[in-house]
Amino acid sequence: MNALLITGTDTEAGKTVVTTALAAYWQKYHSHRTLGIMKPIQSGVGDREWYQQLFALSQSTSEITPLYFQAPLAPPIAAAQENRTIDLGVVWKAFSGLSQRFDFVLVEALGGLGSPITEELTVADLAADWHLPTVLVVPVKLGAISQAVANVALAKQMGVQLLGIILNCVQPRTETEIAAWTPTDLIQSLTNTPVLGCVPYVENLEDKDKLAQIASDLDLEILLPFSF
Repeated sequence: MNALLITGTDTEAGKTVVTTALAAYWQKYHSHRTLGIMKPIQSGVGDREWYQQLFALSQSTSEITPLYFQAPLAPPIAAAQENRTIDLGVVWKAFSGLSQRFDFVLVEALGGLGSPITEELTVADLAADWHLPTVLVVPVKLGAISQAVANVALAKQMGVQLLGIILNCVQPRTETEIAAWTPTDLIQSLTNTPVLGCVPYVENLEDKDKLAQIASDLDLEILLPFSF
């Protein structure tokens, strides 16, 4: 499939940073190939506005985010507050359209892999049902190992095609902290899933050249078609 789902262990894992870096890399090194970006469901102001601001996307707002709710809450709760239902058929139609129009589509998930989309379904269900190749973003912090293990176990239980893990520094971290809190060999051994690299803390997320360089240091051959 010509798409990649970027999900995380929780809401502050750094999915937007990783998605932005991958998009910056694509537009810099593969400008001859078209790229679409999607945030299937958004609650509150945030990611769709960011992508529209930073990248020249030939997409409408509704194509980036087919379902939008005002309150920054889990979609089932936000939808209930507005007396609305969550129609995943609308989301699938938008995703299918983007997949046909663009060479590649980056899909940023909402929340974490276990976050609810409806009262019955989570992000993991969506990834599995739609057969989306997926990367898991794990924040570099104390407790990251257990979060990685738990989320990979969920992905495997649900049948998600998990390509790998990307570590992300949500705050400035030293090499010592990164090695102690997110030891690559141990995480790979416990999860049987490759760690594709570590994204350092990025102070200026509008520096697309720097983000593209950071993305190029990841194991992109696993994530992106046409990378090499």
